[in-house]
Amino acid sequence: MKNSENNGNYGLPGWKRALDMAAILVALPLLLPLVIIIAVIVRTVSAGPILFKQERVGYQGRRFMCLKFRTMFCGAETVTHQGHLHQLMDSDVPMTKMDANGDSRIIPFGKLLRASGLDELPQLVNVLKGEMSLVGPRPCLPYEAAKYLLWQRERFNAAPGLTGLWQVSGKNRTTFTRMIQLDIEYARTKNLFLDLKIILKTIPALLVQLSDARRQKTTLPPPVSTEASLPLRAANR
Repeated sequence: MKNSENNGNYGLPGWKRALDMAAILVALPLLLPLVIIIAVIVRTVSAGPILFKQERVGYQGRRFMCLKFRTMFCGAETVTHQGHLHQLMDSDVPMTKMDANGDSRIIPFGKLLRASGLDELPQLVNVLKGEMSLVGPRPCLPYEAAKYLLWQRERFNAAPGLTGLWQVSGKNRTTFTRMIQLDIEYARTKNLFLDLKIILKTIPALLVQLSDARRQKTTLPPPVSTEASLPLRAANR
């Protein structure tokens, strides 16, 4: 028998769906002008679509098209991000982004959008469609999911989110294994109070993330200008 507590096939309990809709409704007057401003900036500083669509893996391994504001110039090559991600998965080092020391393919203001998480605001559409929730594990890329060990796939027992336990527990300062452990912990223990706690911690976590990005900008060497060796855009994490 299908669990009546779930919303459709996306693993969203009734309380979670209600929280998502209520939070979006309350925040909409603030978010709508911000979304419009960001859309105008993206369109002004770079030719091409405002939104970037990418296939991601969500609840129980189901795929969906995840939306973001485009932060790179059109045609930017991203193939070797796969190798970078696999290296992080196989090592015990912090999950730093490939563009941490700069990337000439990122559009003006793109670095700020990525560091602040504002590039992910269009994912509210994914939340409205029920493909995501405000709180949950980061929606991963298909080639990342294909490399998961059996125990790591338990993270798919929760719908993906804009923010989550990993995101407010150190994020890129943590290792890949620690991210998976936190996602599984959330999938096993998710409840209304935990979601509210994570939402309240998100803004302070974003401020730390912005501080880290500013610190990296001042301490890391400038990127090599040779086109063949330019760092590639990591999918926002």
